[in-house]
Amino acid sequence: MIRTEELLLNVGPQHPSTHGVFRIVVKLDGEVITEATPVMGYLHRGTEKLAENLTYTQIIPYTDRMDYVSAMTNNYVLVHSVEKMMQLEVPERAEFLRLTVMELQRIASHLVWWGTYLLDIGAMSPFLYAFRDRELILDLFNELCGARLTYNYMRVGGVKWDAPPGWLDKVRAFIPHMRGKLEEYDRLVSGNEIFLARIKGVGRYDAATAIRYGLSGANLRCTGVNHDLRKAQPYSLYDRFEFDVPVGTNGDCYERYLLRIEEMHQSLRILEQALEVFPEDGPIMGKVPKILRVPAGESYTAIESPRGEIGCHLVSTGKDKPYRLKFRRPSFINLQILPELLVGETMTNLILILGGIDIVVGEVDC
Repeated sequence: MIRTEELLLNVGPQHPSTHGVFRIVVKLDGEVITEATPVMGYLHRGTEKLAENLTYTQIIPYTDRMDYVSAMTNNYVLVHSVEKMMQLEVPERAEFLRLTVMELQRIASHLVWWGTYLLDIGAMSPFLYAFRDRELILDLFNELCGARLTYNYMRVGGVKWDAPPGWLDKVRAFIPHMRGKLEEYDRLVSGNEIFLARIKGVGRYDAATAIRYGLSGANLRCTGVNHDLRKAQPYSLYDRFEFDVPVGTNGDCYERYLLRIEEMHQSLRILEQALEVFPEDGPIMGKVPKILRVPAGESYTAIESPRGEIGCHLVSTGKDKPYRLKFRRPSFINLQILPELLVGETMTNLILILGGIDIVVGEVDC
């Protein structure tokens, strides 16, 4: 019998495949992982504590920097939470603009994941294609709000800027273009024999395990649980449009891959419907007091981000600043299953499983 000595290995915090400053300490028996411990906090900026000394409008730029590849949805969960507590009405054109940028953001976020995930596995070309097509969305955002990553676009009661002339036409042109690119992605990767052999059956878990860990987004739906807050608890204008919630059954990395591809198709479907009935004009800000004072009380507001349920627990004492602000960050919650998935796997599958969860470390640490 061959006896091996247990090896303690640090993966990170500089490892390029972790998409941020993140570290995993693994114990190895040969090539097999016997224990895995994520080490977080390298990007911690104290966003929730800082918010206690900021006005509600001042907090918005800080949300951009949590999940920095999905800043628009971060903006929305905060302003929507304040609007609910203040019972503010948002003009229809502003809400259409919000929905449009959130679904464009979902596509852009999934493109980052698709390209970097395949780069992790060893495929270079998909990474270049994904960032090429994401650039079109960033150009649209840049034209709308003057930024390409941290947008600071939404405001309590509406949005900061209206769409410039011709902007909506560019969004319309983007939809068929992106549909064609997604078909190319499928032909290039989804049926590739090497890719299938590498990914199918890896990182599998069932619905009971997903629920026990509080998973959401594709990490939950890949097990057969049909839960998407845009359908389950409709917000914004989502109840006006028809779209499907992609659901899998196998609960492995390949199922999560397929769901995110299909989610991009559904986002294009939502955008297409929204543009057909987009208000031609109208205000982009509701009637909002100059100094925002949220009535005393507390509330929890949740929406569906590209990574799952992002929630905002807001506690107010009636002042112009929150008494307490706590975000439910899907990257942080989804990451908790990682140690269980890695035990018994080889080192070659570590990055494959971690990338399949789709974390953004800025949101893990907040």
